[in-house]
Amino acid sequence: MLTLYEHPLSPYAQKNKIALREKGIEFDLATPDAIGSGDTGGDFLNANPRGEVPALVDDGFAIFDSTIILEYLEDKWPTPSLLPASAADRARVRMIEDVMDTQFEAINWGLGEVAYFKRADGAAADVIFKKAAAQTQGFFAWLEDQLGEADWLNGASFGWGDLSVIPYVNGSASFGNTPLSGSKLEAWAARTNARPAVAQTAKEAAASIEGMTMVADIVEQGLFKREYRDHRLEWMVKTAGLDVIAKGLDKKNIRFSNDFS
Repeated sequence: MLTLYEHPLSPYAQKNKIALREKGIEFDLATPDAIGSGDTGGDFLNANPRGEVPALVDDGFAIFDSTIILEYLEDKWPTPSLLPASAADRARVRMIEDVMDTQFEAINWGLGEVAYFKRADGAAADVIFKKAAAQTQGFFAWLEDQLGEADWLNGASFGWGDLSVIPYVNGSASFGNTPLSGSKLEAWAARTNARPAVAQTAKEAAASIEGMTMVADIVEQGLFKREYRDHRLEWMVKTAGLDVIAKGLDKKNIRFSNDFS
């Protein structure tokens, strides 16, 4: 049996869950203790020394990084294939995935920092939300171009390109940022969310949001340290400015990537 370490809101874990469910692979889910706090340990940290979800354990063999997990699933369970047939299309969907996992992910993550963890409020928060909404629509326009006249970002059928995008589009919707009404991307999102593997994963994510509203005080006290890494740090600097980061460092409630030991 496989075990996937996850948090339901993690878009990285969501794409792995969708892939597993689309392939009909049985697996168990585990949410690590103190996930996101910087204080995780035990079997999970052995599986992923970065201390980040997802991590997949298959008969004692541990894999971390959501893209590498997707590649492992495709290598070990090639049917049904989630990748397009041609080399060019495979490169195209991998580029889409990379944009989502880096630049797009940072927007929704940053909005979560403001909405759930109260990094800003009042007029400052309004400015951040306005900037993020414009950024999101820019990526939606790019995704619409990637979709073209096809039903799926993957091409002829649902696959890697689609499961790599839908967690982010759904995450944006939770902050009120949705594809334009009547757009091809809106129709794509409806088709994608109708798939059982996606619907189940999205339902799990939605159910976990309530718990996020209860941790702002813990973060304020410095008992829960949020990870500000690479693209997330860049987004916060260019969208909210250095003030959020300076305050977080002062209160010791932000952290950076784990050192390996």
